[in-house]
Amino acid sequence: MTSTRRWSDLSTAQRTAIVALGAAELVLTAAAAADLARRPSAQVRGPKALWWPALAVQPTGPVAYLVWGRRG
Repeated sequence: MTSTRRWSDLSTAQRTAIVALGAAELVLTAAAAADLARRPSAQVRGPKALWWPALAVQPTGPVAYLVWGRRG
């Protein structure tokens, strides 16, 4: 028997935390995607074509790109 929590079962603080973390994830992903789109290939570590799918791996992909994927 599986116990599934519903949105309505969560406290206000838990709901707020989930929404805030989701928003932060979206902002990070959007910032990484915008940077990758604008940045010349010479300023990206590794092929840009491999960074695009990496951005979909949440939340580590966008963070990895922003920390290690950019040069200079």
